[in-house]
Amino acid sequence: MQRSARFLHQLFGLDSSVAIVIGGTGVLGGALCDGLAAAGARVIVAGRSEERGAARAGAIGRAGGSARFHPVDVTSRQSLEELRDSALAEEGRADVLVNCAGVNSAVPYEQISDEDWQRVLDTNLKATHLGCQIFAPVMAAQPGGGSILNIGSVTAHLPLSRVFAYSASKAAVNNLTKNVAREYAPKGVRVNSLNPGFFPAEQNRKILQPERVRKIMEQTPMGRFGEAHELVGAALLLVSAQAGAFITGAEVFVDGGFTAMRF
Repeated sequence: MQRSARFLHQLFGLDSSVAIVIGGTGVLGGALCDGLAAAGARVIVAGRSEERGAARAGAIGRAGGSARFHPVDVTSRQSLEELRDSALAEEGRADVLVNCAGVNSAVPYEQISDEDWQRVLDTNLKATHLGCQIFAPVMAAQPGGGSILNIGSVTAHLPLSRVFAYSASKAAVNNLTKNVAREYAPKGVRVNSLNPGFFPAEQNRKILQPERVRKIMEQTPMGRFGEAHELVGAALLLVSAQAGAFITGAEVFVDGGFTAMRF
């Protein structure tokens, strides 16, 4: 291995690490599974869809990585505790947790039902809270600590139409991230949030009509949507025990400059 490659691997490599990606069956979560596995982590792809999860784990294995699927209901404490127990029983530790499960409600504000509002908050916020609360103590108790990466959104900071519940939930995720980071920093656990801009995925396709796309592009200096794999570099920085060693409670934006136009 060349000197430069060794240096980069020392900074960002995840050899012998165990990474759990909750929501790993989705578009963005799947790309993060791929990236973590390519960096050397043994990945647990956690989500509802066995078909997509098994396919993702299989693809990672064929590419030379290590991954397996574990079904999970992200809104259920019992289900997430079973995920934790499985990770510890099979792998012996949990070094990285990515909270990536997410849904949206693409209706005007006055049409959001109580049930739909609660569904979005349960999937985006409650699931992130449960993931942090269940896995952070495990990381704090093991040698080397660990890292939690919560997936936020640029909409946590900017008012956008038809994403009211989603925006509120992601603002709360970023606030929760900072609070958990402060709580667990003395215990060896780092907690950060990665805030994507506009990446076409299951939860936002319904609201990406042509006129809305035009407005988004006008406010995105790079003039395009993000591609899922473009989240991987920032994610590796934040979860790496070396490159990200002094980073906790941070919000990192990967948005093509979208927030630079508004802040």
